[in-house]
Order: sequence, then C-alpha cells, then structure tokens
Amino acid sequence: MTIETYRDAWGIPHLRASSARELARAQGRVTAHDRAWQLEVERHRAQGTSAAFLGADALSWDVFARRARLDDTARRCFAALGHRDPETADWVRAYVDGVNEGLPAGARRAPEFARTGLAPGRWQPWTPLGVWLATHILFAGFPAKLWREQAIRHLGPGAVGLFATDGPGTAGSNGWLLTGDRTATGHALIAGDPHRFIEDPGVYQQIHLSCPEFDVVGLAVPGVPGIAHFGHTGTVAWAITNAMADYQDLYRERLRRTGAGIEALGPDGTWHRAARHTETVEIAGEPPIEIEVLETPRGPVIAGGPEGLEATTTGPLDRPQTLDQTPDETRDQAPDETPDTIAARGLRGLYGYSPAVAAFPHGPETADSGDTAPGPPAPGDESRTGGAAGNTLLAEAHAEALALRYPPRVTEDLGFSALLPLLRSRTVADVDRALDAWTEPVNVVQAADTAGGTLHRVAGHVPARAEANRLAPVPAWEPGHEWHGAHETPYARPAHDDGIAVMANARGLATPLGVEFAPPHRAARIRALLEARRTWTADGMPAIHTDTHLGSAAPLLDRLAALTGLTPAAEALRDRLLAWDRRMEADSTDAAAYAAVRGAVVRHLAAHPVLAPLAEPPAYPDLLLPWLALVPRVGYALEHLLRAEDLYGIDRAAAVRAALEETAAAPPAGPWSATHRLAPWKALPADPAGQGADGPGLAGDHDCVLCASAVPGLTDRAARGPAARYVWDLADRRNSRWVVPFGADGVPGAAHHHDQLPLWLRGELAPVITDWDRLTPEHPEPTTTEPTQESEESDD
Repeated sequence: MTIETYRDAWGIPHLRASSARELARAQGRVTAHDRAWQLEVERHRAQGTSAAFLGADALSWDVFARRARLDDTARRCFAALGHRDPETADWVRAYVDGVNEGLPAGARRAPEFARTGLAPGRWQPWTPLGVWLATHILFAGFPAKLWREQAIRHLGPGAVGLFATDGPGTAGSNGWLLTGDRTATGHALIAGDPHRFIEDPGVYQQIHLSCPEFDVVGLAVPGVPGIAHFGHTGTVAWAITNAMADYQDLYRERLRRTGAGIEALGPDGTWHRAARHTETVEIAGEPPIEIEVLETPRGPVIAGGPEGLEATTTGPLDRPQTLDQTPDETRDQAPDETPDTIAARGLRGLYGYSPAVAAFPHGPETADSGDTAPGPPAPGDESRTGGAAGNTLLAEAHAEALALRYPPRVTEDLGFSALLPLLRSRTVADVDRALDAWTEPVNVVQAADTAGGTLHRVAGHVPARAEANRLAPVPAWEPGHEWHGAHETPYARPAHDDGIAVMANARGLATPLGVEFAPPHRAARIRALLEARRTWTADGMPAIHTDTHLGSAAPLLDRLAALTGLTPAAEALRDRLLAWDRRMEADSTDAAAYAAVRGAVVRHLAAHPVLAPLAEPPAYPDLLLPWLALVPRVGYALEHLLRAEDLYGIDRAAAVRAALEETAAAPPAGPWSATHRLAPWKALPADPAGQGADGPGLAGDHDCVLCASAVPGLTDRAARGPAARYVWDLADRRNSRWVVPFGADGVPGAAHHHDQLPLWLRGELAPVITDWDRLTPEHPEPTTTEPTQESEESDD
C-alpha cells in the first residue's frame, strides 16, 4: 500500500493512495501537519475542555458543550455507525489514525502549543463526529426561539414577522447553477461562496483526494474525512447552502429534586427520573468549576436547573441561578451588561457558531447522590416516576429549565454514511442517493454531471412535530409537542427551466421546513445578473461573487426622501445618498455615509421606550445572549421595521431625521473600507490583549452578494463573510477555480499561511490543478503495515 502527497503552487495538498482507507489516513495525517493547532482546538471544543488552555472566554461554550452532551452524542453516533455501516466507521478510524500520526510533528510547527502550554492529545474514533456536531450545533439557530418568545411576550405575536430576517443565529451562503444551455461549453457550471464566520486558519480546507475508486477535489472541513459540502469528482459536482430549516426544539422543563435525584414533569402528568451527573470544568488561570449535567426524556438541559426549588419560576430563568451561574459560583458580571455589550464582546456568537466563547473529551463523569448513568433514560425506562414516596419537597415546588432536543441525540446518526458515497459519485443520481443518508445541517444542494443531469434538492433530517415547537420553547409537561418521525424531503428536481438555479438562503425549496429565511435580495440579484447574459464561462463567475449592490437600501432611502425641513448639511447628505448607486464598494464614501446613517437609525429605534423590555439582559447563559441582543435584531430587521404599517407607535420619521442630522454633523472621515474591516476569529489572538489590529478593508455588506457582514448599529467590522469561493466547471474540471480567505497552511508565518488573501480580497480565484505532473511530490511514504488499533478511551 502506498500513500503519496503532492502540493501545488498554493501549498494545497493533493493525496494519492492505493485504497479509500489509506487515503483517509493520508488526509488525516496531512491535515494534522498543516493544521495541528486548529484540529486540537476543534477537538477540545467538541469535548468541552477548551477553557483549560484558552481561558475564561471559552467557558460558556465549554459548559454548553458538556450540558448539551456533544461528546457523548458523537460517541453514540459512532457506535451506531459501526453497527449500521462498518465500512464508513473503519474509514473514519483510518482518518483518526492519520491525525494521530501527524499531530506530534504538526504541533512542533505550530507556535500556539508552546504559548498555551498545550500538548497535542489523542484523537478517538468518534472525534471527527464530535467536531462535525460542535461545528454545526448552532446552525439551525435554536436560540432564536428564545428571542421570539421574548418578542411575543413584550410586543405580541406580530413581532415575529417584523423581526424575521437572516440575522443572529444563522449561517448563509450563495450558490448558483447554470445548465449547459446557458454556458459557452454546453456543460454546466456551479459556483458560489459559503458565508461563515471568518476564521484563521480557515473553516474550509482545499484538498484533492485520489485512489482507484475515485478522484475528487473540494473543500473539506478540517477534522472530518472526505469532502462533504463542495466537491467535484470529474464527472459530477455538488455544492450546498444552509436550508434555514428548523430541526431543533427547546422544551421548558419543570424539575424537582427528590431524595433519589432529579425528576422532570412529563406530558402524562407524571414525574420522570432525569439522568444526572457532575463534571469539573478546568479554566486556565482560574479555579475549576463543577457543573451539574442533567438530561430529561426530551433532551439535555442547557439552561436553568433545580437549584431554586423553594419557589416555582414561571418567567425567564432567575439570574443568579442560570446554567452558568450556580449559587456556589456566581461569576463576575457587570451589573449594566446587556446582550448588546456581550454581542460586541463576542461577535462570533452573532452568526450561529461561537468558538470565541466555545469549548470540548468529557471530563470524568461521576455519579452523585445515587444518580445513575449520564445518558438519557433508556427507552424502556421512560415510564419511571418519582412518586410522592421519599420526596422531601411539596409536589408544587419546582424550578424551570430549558432542554434541547436535536436529531443526532435522538437518532444516533450524524449522516456520515453519506460521505463515502459522495466521493464515489459519478452522476447526479449517485449524489442524490448519497444525500438520502444526510442528517445535519439541513442543506439545499445543487449538483450537475457531464451527461447533462442536474439536481436541486433539500437534504437532512427535520423532525415532524407541532408548529408551536418551531416558533418558541414549548412546555414539556403538556402533550402535543412530541416528535413523530421525520419530514420527507421530496424536493429533488432538475434546475429551473430557464437553465438557472439559485440558492441563497431565501424562501424556496426549504420553505415548508423553516420559519425564518434570508431576505430575497441576494437570490434576486444573482438571478438578475445571470439573466443579463445568455451564455457564461467560468471566467465570468467572480463578477457575480463580488457584486456589491445593496438590495435592502430602499426602505431607508425612501424614508430619507420624505423628510423636509432639514438643516443644510443634512439636506446635502440626504440628496447625496438619494443619488448614490447603492453599491457598497470599498472606496465609496457614499456607502460609508449610508452605513453611518443606517447605524444611527438602528440605535435610535432600539433606544425607544417601547422596545426597552427587549433590551433587558435575559437570564440565560452568555452563549445564548447574542441571539437576544436588541441592537443587532433591529439592525438586521431594519427593512421590515421601516416598511411596516405601524411600529408600536414609534415615530420612525423622527428617528430617521435624528440619525441623518447626527451623521451630517459628524460624517465618516473615509470610505466604507476605512471602518468595514475584516475581523477574523482566532482561538489565540496574536495580541494577548485582544484580536490585534483590524484586518484589511472590505467591500460588500450583509444583503450584498458579496456578503461581508457588519452588524448595523453595533459595528462596521466584518466577522462573517465568504469562507471560500468556488467555480466547478463540468466541461473540464481543470478549468475550475477556488480560493479561501487566508491559505492552506495553518501555521503563522508559513509560506502558505496567508498567500491567498490578496486573491480573496480582489475577488480572484486560484486554478484547480489536478494534473499530477504539474504538482510537486512531498514525502512519498510506502506503507507495509497497518496502524495499530487505538483505544476507545480518551487519555486526556
């Protein structure tokens, strides 16, 4: 058996092996060489152990990861995978073997290990599943249900529609497909860009995987074998965007502590035993804390608990006894801290994935007070009741908590059985069959093959349940909120009759499966640009990627046009903005002025007394608060708020006038890129006091096709944007292109650490090289023995 590693001019790894299993091993090893620090951060986040070396900023995620049972769920899913699909389980083991082989040398290359005193640990067979789960657990945006609950409580049911837009808690993307009828070659083109939190190293790894069974190029997720989201096998290519489906539920639980343990009130009116254990969370530079991990028949408890049993709680969970603040260890918090200040401190939480406050193998699981297994009750035990006997408290005395129910915890399936079939695909029918095994995140998929076949479908697991479950937390003690299997997703169909299919998180194929979707601007703009020409080539795709027209500007500009009696400076600014071309170009001073006025309008609206109750810090863990931050919510929903017939009596004209006058009195000093700067997240900032100097200036904005997202009213810095760009050409794979924001190597200062950044900033793409004679061989390694089987127990 032979493994060969090659590199192209950008340092991208191209791997060739004698079998799929050996190729997975090679992928694991080269990833550990290039990105050892990133892999170990991801492993620890999946386990809930990152605060041990990243410090208190990672604590909130660590606590969530443990209480949500992410690592335990990954273990269960891998065990089930071994029974259901032993070939894929063995393939994942081979990847883990490669990671473990490559980590020691990779860690020696990465200076972050020495800075933190972290030694590389050992990956377990389920670790890639944990990494996948931790990366995507917030993609469905379940914390948005807490926002809707708050908004309904204070403003009424109409607030759900007013504030419904692509905002905190979602991760979007652009994607489009042109059939052969619309291309110069007669073969399809697929292009797009996933919008995620921009991380350094990046969240996608360009890679080429080749063995006798398949030869695939694409964007892999570091820590996960194969190429899941964006790939080209030579005869078929595929790409995805977030379907914006709702597939996770929050349950309000009534809990009580008895002499035997913790019980939760079920929909049958009976108290059922909840699983309970304690864990210790280590924090660099601080004493460790002990947390209580609970799980009801609905799912793991992620907020609240039975600490305050002397009184029944009926509203939001009382703050000093939230999940992250038990009576014995209330953590320091400024009394005037709000969701918005927390959002500003931890921007990554605004976009559906928050490793800035995040973390990951379980610590020791210890039984306490006679409580039993750390997992949920076995199916046969769900009828257990605590009864009145031995209960030291009145039956009415209980505390409320939030339990999270998510599909892999229920089904023990993370969809990894789709990964090998995707690599082996030759046609869109093969891709379609492979995606039948997909679980999460729920995606809209486009695919095309060299025979002219096309595919546009939804893939993933969406549970069938009551409509109320999708909108807000539901009472666990009331019947009618159970899951009943899964929605079928019979949405597979060819591309549109006009030869164009667009996916940009707007309403479309996935509409029956979701609640909130992206505004239609990106999708509409992409379609309009594509319709402007009859035929396209791969060379034309970057112009679509980088389009900066802001489709959501109209409501504010219309409000500005209606103003009279302005000061001369404000009138001049108003007239200038009305003449603006609505493009958020990097060098545009008009774009900067528009953004300044928009931000001021957002702040004025958010400060209105009518919305004051929504600005109060709700009693939830810090990890969840960015979804409840009022200023970002107003900023992302501004289009709806300005166009609504009435906004709870708020004088919007006065707010717009005040914002315009305020901006005219102190206009921006430079172009849009002066303040709209890249703010990538790093697990370990170069500057110990923070993230260091701002990154380069950017064009684009949240509702542009070039979706470099600022947070109106809070910051112009862009923490989310195109985490990669790609063009898959079905006429000739060698004419495909790609780029990532930084580079292939995760080691600071390495030749290929940031060498793609200039291309990314200019909107250019690097060529996809697949000819082996154009690549540079690196360390060919003949292998004659199988790697030893690793222990199934963590040794960290």
